[in-house]
Amino acid sequence: MKEIEVKILNIEPEAMKNKLMDIGAVKVKDERQINMIFDTRDFYLDKGFNGYARIRVTEDILNNRQHKTFTLKKNITTEGVRENTEYNMELTDDEQMIQILFGLGYELKHTGKKHRISYEFEGILFEIDIWDNDTYPYPYMEIEVNKEEDINRALEMLGIDKSNVTTKSIQQLRKELEI
Repeated sequence: MKEIEVKILNIEPEAMKNKLMDIGAVKVKDERQINMIFDTRDFYLDKGFNGYARIRVTEDILNNRQHKTFTLKKNITTEGVRENTEYNMELTDDEQMIQILFGLGYELKHTGKKHRISYEFEGILFEIDIWDNDTYPYPYMEIEVNKEEDINRALEMLGIDKSNVTTKSIQQLRKELEI
């Protein structure tokens, strides 16, 4: 799966939710997530692909369900937008997947928790992320699109200053804060 996205920094979550509802966006997700990031000792995925392996345990608050996913994410470009190749697989047993990764030489690099609320409008996905303070202390919003030109349309609809737009990964944002 190909993913085209940007992050919007310096948001106030409640004000952004109000803006999204004002334009007619529909809430499609309300989740609590645990994200476990894996890489080799020498950071093969991070250094080679600006990527990572992840196990995500998601509590779907809207539907009162839990699901688990394994993801391998590799960055293609950060020119203008962040474009990634993402391979996902549903898991029935995250503990077994952890043991498989350890057996392949991967290490657990970080475990982070976040609350994600997602809205959809005209094929554009808006995801407000609030991480635990140890992972990333500032809320941000991801805008995910199918066509790159929809990024500018989304920014205009919400009156977002382009100086708050970044293509950095959460790992890069954490490194900037020396977390």
